[in-house]
Amino acid sequence: MKNLLFVFTLSFSFLISAQDSISELLEDYNTESIPYIKVENLALNETSTILLDAREIKEYNTSHLKGAIHVGYDEFDISKVTQTVSDKSSKIVVYCSIGIRSEDIAEELKKEGYTNVYNLFGGIFEWKNNDHTIYDNSNQPTENVHTYSEKWSKWLLKGNKIYD
Repeated sequence: MKNLLFVFTLSFSFLISAQDSISELLEDYNTESIPYIKVENLALNETSTILLDAREIKEYNTSHLKGAIHVGYDEFDISKVTQTVSDKSSKIVVYCSIGIRSEDIAEELKKEGYTNVYNLFGGIFEWKNNDHTIYDNSNQPTENVHTYSEKWSKWLLKGNKIYD
């Protein structure tokens, strides 16, 4: 996964400026092997859905969707999911910043036999851009969103951009 992240970061840094929308970005980077769920559809059914956050821990600690389980990306371990979610038909939505890393993690879930897996279109950025609440590490509402880097931050239109 670390080599994949390095290649992804280099490629993303080079091409990000060519994208005009999150839709175009996702078209370029994702295969759509995992169906998307739109923010508005998730917001309607949030309580019956298992949310998995595929960002790194510093991103998750800054803010996350309510009730989301951190699974990470660089250090992703499928056994953490199988121990937490035993029913492989459970509705699972994986998200990251925009929806690229989450597709990779969702593919791993599908390989493990999970059958009802979705990728949140636009990730936490789109969630916040649509005025939905996000929570900090103390489960308090926050305006802060870790944007991974300054380049990624262009896709977050609302909230406070945090990156290092």
